[in-house]
Amino acid sequence: MKTSFLAVDLGATSGRTVLATFDGQRIEMREFTRFENPQLPLGGHIFWDLPHLYNEIIRALRQVKAEGLELCSIGIDTWGCDFAFFGADGQLLGLPYCYRDPHTDGFMERYFEECMPKQQVYERTGIQFMPFNSLFHLYTQQSEGCIALQHAAKILFIPDALIYMLTGEAVCEYTVASTSQMLNPRTGDLDEELLASLGLSRDRFGRLVQPGEQVGTLTPQVQQATGLPAIPVIAVGSHDTASAVAAVPAQDGNFAYLSCGTWSLLGVESPAPIINADSFEENFTNEGGLDHTIRFLKNITGLWIYEQCRKEWKADEVPSDVNALNALCLQSTCQSLIQPDDPRFAHPASMTAAICDYLTETRQPLPQTPADYVRVIFRSLAARYAEVVDILRRLTDVDIQRLHVIGGGSRNQYLMQFAADALQLPVIAGPQEGTALGNALVQVRAAGLVDSLAESRAIIASSIELKTYLPQ
Repeated sequence: MKTSFLAVDLGATSGRTVLATFDGQRIEMREFTRFENPQLPLGGHIFWDLPHLYNEIIRALRQVKAEGLELCSIGIDTWGCDFAFFGADGQLLGLPYCYRDPHTDGFMERYFEECMPKQQVYERTGIQFMPFNSLFHLYTQQSEGCIALQHAAKILFIPDALIYMLTGEAVCEYTVASTSQMLNPRTGDLDEELLASLGLSRDRFGRLVQPGEQVGTLTPQVQQATGLPAIPVIAVGSHDTASAVAAVPAQDGNFAYLSCGTWSLLGVESPAPIINADSFEENFTNEGGLDHTIRFLKNITGLWIYEQCRKEWKADEVPSDVNALNALCLQSTCQSLIQPDDPRFAHPASMTAAICDYLTETRQPLPQTPADYVRVIFRSLAARYAEVVDILRRLTDVDIQRLHVIGGGSRNQYLMQFAADALQLPVIAGPQEGTALGNALVQVRAAGLVDSLAESRAIIASSIELKTYLPQ
């Protein structure tokens, strides 16, 4: 007997729903709907169109009804850090700020001066410092007198906000909350002292839930709008990287993982948080994973750099096919390297100009053609992966023997080979749709059809095709 689940997988540029069907041994994935997730430039800021995302979920559920499908459950994963405000009447109070909005610039440093020292924040959270972390976003909005924050009865992270709109249940899912720099990994809940530094109380956030918990069912209004019954909604690994890591098809613990997309998230699984002077100095993060594990990792500015360069190249300069564009790296011999995590690459007016600025400053040859840029970006990312793996070996007890790459970047054979060469390790690429797959498998476990994470990973390994790249 086959059982169907709907995985809602929302990224920072696009979203999709995926129908997962499980027969007890293998899982099959079918992209159900796909849609844009545009960032809205409005009033001098950048926002997310949360009602648009909600409507796209409703559209997918209507299609479920139209096709006569029966769903066991629904799960939602998104990016981390961002959040939405809801009033006491349950209504959305304005659009959520996008993490790429630069209005937080300078406020992280102000927070350390005015609220809590940097090292104390790290000791309480174990989260790497990035200016768009929820802690600093909320501090920025508080400092600027944000009306929505002042009147918010509930502050919900993006996947939790969508769950609330579908079910009426306000929750705070563990893995996405862990990205906020407000969750204490030792207590497993939001840190009261950090909340107090913002003038916030714990009751303004939803109740904490773990991946695999049923949050509620579709509200009567959603049922009427879609024609569906009261389908359960499951809190999956609501942070997309948590779901992606759950889909790593590893049969032992001797690996590092790389979730490769707009961001490159490189790390290992740990049974407990790693919070010490070395992890603080290296700015590593301890984010929540499945089964109360810790994803000890480093955020690396990933293919965002490549994507932004693509927007600048003229149509007659580069191939329209992305695989042919990737292959341009073979036509270049440029040996220059950038540091992908340099702040100038976060949101520049021109990414190609930012690359040239960095290379000029570091006295390296400048790219002359798109092929040069592609080679510089791919080789620089691979070099950064090697640096971070070396740090992971120093900070953890994991015997890293291979790198598992999940996400869309795993399809880039040139980047994968550069990574294998830089790391001098086998690189195992796949699954490409790791986030949606992990989302679905948490739902499969919640339905009682799979017992453990290890069993889920064995199912993945038998259900998909993997490609291995060896060092050359």
